[in-house]
Amino acid sequence: MSSSRTRAAALTGCLVAAALTLTACGSAASTSTASGSGTSVNWATETSAAAGGGMSALVAAAEKEGQLNAITLPSNWANYGVIMAAFTKKYGIKINDENPEGSSQDEITAITTREGQNRAPDVVDIGGAFATSGAAQGLFAPYKVATFSDIPAGQADPTGLYANDYGGDIAISCNAAKIKVCPTTFAQLLTGNYKGEVALNGDPTAANAAFSGVFAAALANGGSASNIAPGLAYFKKLKASGNFNSAQATQATVEDGETPITIDWDYLSAGYSTAFAAKGIKWEVNVPTDGVYGGYYNQAINKWAPHPAAARLWEEFLYSAEGQNDFLAGYASPVEFNAMKANGTLDSADAALLPTVTGTPVIPTQAQITAAKAVVAAGWTTAIQG
Repeated sequence: MSSSRTRAAALTGCLVAAALTLTACGSAASTSTASGSGTSVNWATETSAAAGGGMSALVAAAEKEGQLNAITLPSNWANYGVIMAAFTKKYGIKINDENPEGSSQDEITAITTREGQNRAPDVVDIGGAFATSGAAQGLFAPYKVATFSDIPAGQADPTGLYANDYGGDIAISCNAAKIKVCPTTFAQLLTGNYKGEVALNGDPTAANAAFSGVFAAALANGGSASNIAPGLAYFKKLKASGNFNSAQATQATVEDGETPITIDWDYLSAGYSTAFAAKGIKWEVNVPTDGVYGGYYNQAINKWAPHPAAARLWEEFLYSAEGQNDFLAGYASPVEFNAMKANGTLDSADAALLPTVTGTPVIPTQAQITAAKAVVAAGWTTAIQG
């Protein structure tokens, strides 16, 4: 059994709103004056803080904008509630967090349907396949944070269009007060008496967490990083067994008993534990031994961000030691884990609390994820029909 630190090292060593009614409120990209220089800076086109006059100039411009439009950041996901509060406290910038329970596709849709609007998202936090497809569509602005060189090779677009920020592994979690035997493998989910109790975190054709759950099931059933098809076959069997629950698993659905067993990211499920313990819910989190799948989420800046300086400052904060350790405190592995461990800025106490994993997680390349996404998009509905 590998230690939590080995798990994080393995992760860092590998690659890896539904459309809303539009309003007619336009916005031009902000042009700010670099502190003390008198030089006009268009932060919408700057590719680094240094290029725009340095961090002090970026901070001044972002504080002048005064707000940041985020989207699909649940406060209980990877410690985002703490992260957003810390950013606002540090810079006095209000964060508008829209559609917290949305999906990666919702984020892309919000960018494509709101170009030029004040309510467009400034930044997105999306799965790998959505990061590559968004970049291919020309939706993101290239930007490299000050710690860009601390992001392992292969875990960021070379020009800074997107970059991994935090990751983890797919886990099978269960309310031990309601389930007599909590499953620890995908095989058990098929054979156990779990009628209508096993749920994913959303629709795998739109939500990266659910898509990753299908990928993990594929690995447990003869699939590979290049073959997700067995995952679709698995969920077809799970549906036929009566064990699959089509509801989206959230903290609320677990708490009210609607989805007592979830297939979701380990850091998200582990984050529920503290809140559940206070309510008398015994919540078990197990990374399955028969399908160990790891993955990262990516940060990207909307090319037409209405608050371009605040967007860039947000990225600088997330990839700073403070931001990365805040992800770690939420049981997620920060992408700069190894660099921070080496330079002494990693919170070792929080690192020791990462969920334990048996074996080495499989983390597909972005190309493999994109190919698998197409397979799931074409076959998911058929797999769970009837």
